[in-house]
Amino acid sequence: MAATTERTLMLAGKLYNSNDPELIGLRKKAQQAIYHYNQTAPEDEDAREEILAGLVDCPSGDAHLEVPTRMDYGGNLHLGRSFFANYGSIFLDVAPITIGDNVMFGPAVSVYTAGHPVVASVRNEDLEYGHPITIGNNVWIGGNAVICPGVTIGDNVVIGAGAIVTKNIPANVIAAGNPARVIRPLTANDERFWQGEKQAYLEAIQHD
Repeated sequence: MAATTERTLMLAGKLYNSNDPELIGLRKKAQQAIYHYNQTAPEDEDAREEILAGLVDCPSGDAHLEVPTRMDYGGNLHLGRSFFANYGSIFLDVAPITIGDNVMFGPAVSVYTAGHPVVASVRNEDLEYGHPITIGNNVWIGGNAVICPGVTIGDNVVIGAGAIVTKNIPANVIAAGNPARVIRPLTANDERFWQGEKQAYLEAIQHD
C-alpha cells in the first residue's frame, strides 16, 4: 500500500500541511515557470505555448492566458479546447480545476480551490484543504468574478462581472451577485436575438 503523503491528502480534499517540502518544491517550480511566462514579449507566442504546455494540462494545446497570470501548482489545472483568460487570472489549484471547451474569463477572474479551517488553533498550524472546481463548456465568466472551493458551473453559463460564486450554478443560466444567484435562464429568445445580431454583422461587412 502506497504511503500517505501531504500531496495525496491535498488532492483527496483532506487536511494537509502546506509547509511540506515536496509541496514547497512543486510551488517553487510553478512560480519559476509562471515568472518566465509573465515576462514573455507579446509577440513571443512560441515561448508562451512551450512554457504553458509544461505547466498545465491542456491536451488541445490551444489555451491562451494573457499575462500576468498566477497559479499554485499548474499541474492541477485541466483546460479544454479554446480556453481564454484575460489579464490577471488567478488559479489556486491545490485541488483539481477542470475547465471545459470554449470557456472565456474576463480580467482578474479568480478560481480558488483552497480553503482554511475556520478555527484559528488549527489554521495556525499550516493545515489547509482544497475542494475541486469544475466549469463546463461554453462558459463566460465576467471580470473580477471569484469562483470558490467545491463549486461546479454547468454548460452555457454566463457569470456576471464581480460575482462571488459560492454554490453550484446549473447549466443554461445567467448568474450574478454576491453571493452569486441565478438571474434568469438562457432561452430561445436569446438565441434568436443574437443570431439576428450576427446576421446584421455579416451583412454589414459584406457591404463594405
